[in-house]
Amino acid sequence: MEKHNFVTIADITKEKILYMIEMAREFELHPNREILKGKVIATLFFEPSTRTRLSFETAANRLGARVIGFADPKITSGTKGETLKDTILMVANYADVIVMRHFIEGAAQYASEISPVPIINAGDGAHQHPSQCMLDLYSIYKTQNTLENLNIYLVGDLKYGRTVHSLIMAMRHFNPTFHFVAPKELAMPNEYKIYCDKNGIKFEEHTEFNEETIADADILYMTRVQKERFSDLMEYERVKNVYILRNEMLANAKPNMKILHPLPRVNEIDYDVDSNPHAYYIQQAGNGLYAREAIFCDVLGITLDDIKNDNTII
Repeated sequence: MEKHNFVTIADITKEKILYMIEMAREFELHPNREILKGKVIATLFFEPSTRTRLSFETAANRLGARVIGFADPKITSGTKGETLKDTILMVANYADVIVMRHFIEGAAQYASEISPVPIINAGDGAHQHPSQCMLDLYSIYKTQNTLENLNIYLVGDLKYGRTVHSLIMAMRHFNPTFHFVAPKELAMPNEYKIYCDKNGIKFEEHTEFNEETIADADILYMTRVQKERFSDLMEYERVKNVYILRNEMLANAKPNMKILHPLPRVNEIDYDVDSNPHAYYIQQAGNGLYAREAIFCDVLGITLDDIKNDNTII
């Protein structure tokens, strides 16, 4: 079967995004199969994770694959001085696909260049998070019945937020209007605003976060302020509670508006929002299973037709 990497969302076409969404929809209808029976998936998490790691491992298990790997790099030979190159080459001896999260930007791209088996980027520093982006796109499509012409509000940590960086790149095909809502310390980096200009993506910037600011949102994408990205903890303390979504702020929200969040949350969404019909972040996390099942099949050359004609459904 054809094999390729899933490292960046930047070079994925509009047609491929819609194709992957259709694959995810097929897996939501029938998530339990044995289409990957006999395959071994390695999950190498050099950085902490709950949802991403567990949903990748669940996706592999539900498709009949076996899972090896680690969630704590302290238990690996990296503590003895083994390089990332040698770790990847060794693990490639044992696995058909490597899922990797790393704290260094570009680590997944480097791994893809040296690995004989496909690499799936599960997040590299503050750079990209393409598998999260696919589940975000699937969640947006499910809730809005389209990806076209949406008002998408990105709120919070836009400086270090790899999920919002990936979403901007993916949505370039669908004529969005982005609203960047952040304090100046966490504003969207210039490189992504330049990217928007070059790709004809409309955007506005805001520092205020209130009921009036978000009233026109189709998607309200909240993010946490990521303490682990700050070298200056005083700066983190200044901005950590700058934007908190409260239930009363949703009084004038559009009927179709949905609240997304890549999770984990700290305190940027009040718990009383959870019961609001606009809240979708828990369901969003659940969609990660179907999106990541689709990603596994795609990197292993399993097509949408293969999935539709699959007779291994359990």
